[in-house]
Amino acid sequence: MLDQLIQYDKELFLFLNNLGTPTWDALWLLITNKLTFIPLYALLLFLIYKQFGLKTLVFSVLLIALMVTFTDQITNLFKHGFQRARPCRQEGVMEQMRFIAERCGPYGFFSGHASNTMAAAVFSGLLLRPYYKKLIFMLLLWSAIVAYSRIYVGVHYPLDILCGMTFGALSGFMFYKIMNYIIKRFVVLEHV
Repeated sequence: MLDQLIQYDKELFLFLNNLGTPTWDALWLLITNKLTFIPLYALLLFLIYKQFGLKTLVFSVLLIALMVTFTDQITNLFKHGFQRARPCRQEGVMEQMRFIAERCGPYGFFSGHASNTMAAAVFSGLLLRPYYKKLIFMLLLWSAIVAYSRIYVGVHYPLDILCGMTFGALSGFMFYKIMNYIIKRFVVLEHV
């Protein structure tokens, strides 16, 4: 059963990865770059400040840093625990795929990009949902696009992405609940 799932994962990866063309490579390399979305993160922090004030912003920044550290470290534990080779290092796969990423680390299960962006999307989307109803849907779409970019550039299988996004969503929800507790317990809202 597990072998069959892994085989399906490889086949789906090769199908999705080989949909890419040189015309779109630069765009997907831009999307997969962690620094590309700094303006988005700055905008989300500004919206948190605008709706909740400085105290909540400070707590949010600290909690977001903790959340990203948490998701990143758990991702690394899984990668080194499972030691599943990335597609760009997997014999029988790397000869059939398109590899356009700048580098290829040794292990890929599960995706840190997928978990980090999904955690940020869920956390920010839920926190700001009372003020911006559709924002969470835009952030979830953004996270899915970033996650797909990891397949496109050749460094993650779809199962790596799916597990990373699931873990990220759970982490984002958990840290959102912690943030709600902090707001109710320690922060006096500066804006009503």
